Amino acid sequence: MEFDPVLVQEWLRRSARKTPEKEAIVCGGERWSYGKVDACSDRLAEALIDLGVRRQDRVVILTGNCMETVVSLYGTLKAGGVFIVLEGNTKARRLSYVIQNSAARVLVAWIDQAAVVQEARAGLETDLRIVWVGASARPPECPIAPSITWDSVFSSLSGGEGGTHPAAADRLPRCLDIDLACLIYTSGTTGNPKGVMCSHRDVISAAKSIVQYLGNRQDDVILNALPLSFGYGLYQILMSVMFGGTVVLESSFLYPHLLLKKVAQEKVTGLPLVPSMAAMMLRMDNIAAYDFSTLRYMTSASAALPVPHLMSLRRLIPQAKLYNMYGLTECVRVCYLAGEELDRRPASVGRPMPNCEALVVDEDGNEVKPGDVGELIIRGSNVMQGYWNDPDMTAGVYRPGPYPAWRWLHSGDYFRRDEEGFLHFVGRKDDMIKTRGERVSPKEVEDTICELEGVAEAAVIGVPDDVLGQAIKVFIVARAGELDEKVALRYCANKLSPFMVPKYVEFVAALPKTAHGKVNKRALLTVEGK
Repeated sequence: MEFDPVLVQEWLRRSARKTPEKEAIVCGGERWSYGKVDACSDRLAEALIDLGVRRQDRVVILTGNCMETVVSLYGTLKAGGVFIVLEGNTKARRLSYVIQNSAARVLVAWIDQAAVVQEARAGLETDLRIVWVGASARPPECPIAPSITWDSVFSSLSGGEGGTHPAAADRLPRCLDIDLACLIYTSGTTGNPKGVMCSHRDVISAAKSIVQYLGNRQDDVILNALPLSFGYGLYQILMSVMFGGTVVLESSFLYPHLLLKKVAQEKVTGLPLVPSMAAMMLRMDNIAAYDFSTLRYMTSASAALPVPHLMSLRRLIPQAKLYNMYGLTECVRVCYLAGEELDRRPASVGRPMPNCEALVVDEDGNEVKPGDVGELIIRGSNVMQGYWNDPDMTAGVYRPGPYPAWRWLHSGDYFRRDEEGFLHFVGRKDDMIKTRGERVSPKEVEDTICELEGVAEAAVIGVPDDVLGQAIKVFIVARAGELDEKVALRYCANKLSPFMVPKYVEFVAALPKTAHGKVNKRALLTVEGK
């Protein structure tokens, strides 16, 4: 009898053993089999161990959506480590914070990112080692830290990266399913990103449940343009490896016409979307000309998909089953709505997924009646272990619920449940902004803008946007002197990740304040700029 693997990397090993020649990842003109991904991640694991990675050490991966990121995350797991995937265009400030906060042992980065890495590394007291991707077999002339190159890692493999390398099982540490597999950094209300701790058990439980309700199978081909730093995008890889499918990995949805052509070219069966991607698709004049005949399902998550967009997608691709989903980085996915229920209650996000329980409670933790609004709380083996290095924040969201023996994750989101048990998202308890499928802390954007010469005060809010879900708008109180919208936006673009850059800038004489001296962000919605 064969039992299911209990560690994330063992699913790769199993798929490579069963179908070694089957395509696992298609990216940038390359097509890698399960056997190749498995062999390369084995080799990288040994190199990471040689660099000093020990069980549960953290490895930051800064290479974006590419083959190297997939190999790096599985190589980290095989070395017994904990992977952290960041956006490839992460700025120095955020990178510096994550390296310091996680006490990362190794950073995997493109050689073109050397300047950003050097700026992030300045002043940090960490024993960081670097694996440079895209460099020659020799590390850079002026190494920022002890380093090796990607090419040197694989030079001993016959045939380069594609060679067969026997796994040195005796060197690869054995972890437990309760050990951490990854940290997913997401914006926090304090302004600094927080590291969501996910164990192997958490990851496998969440992935299994999603695969179960999507009905994934080995012949599925998933087109993923979501960033691997984003839980929704990362799980496309983790899930596909579990069921032995293929992922067509793209860097972004920036050129939708090129991306959508790949649906027919690669015979794509699964298309994960965020609402902004759906809006871009539906705004294309010639969208009906694309061949979507191979699509079996589409998913939408990360923010509410407007009902008109949902129904338009259904009409455009009638044979594809559309799943409207809700989730959090802290538990990946909570609930989903699909099939005939979409026509009956399109504004709902459905019922809890397999092996997950969700309740709507009042401020005292008591379950509310159907139709009443309360906070959504969740329990299940898909729920995170807590926030890295932050027991106070963990205690704030992980609290007792109706069953005292269990801790419940308090989502911070308001919901109501109808008479048939279907959940409806009402709104967010805090002022976090959901844009382009990402969560953005207004404070992080405000802190950056306030560093710009000429800015006296700044406040950031989210405003409704048909494409982005929410667009970022900044109100600026300027000091005496020249400061205009273009200067402010250019400064933000240089200092912030692209999804954090404001879409709107409005100059005001003063920010509205509460009696306690805090900025009244609700009042900002009615402020007239100058």
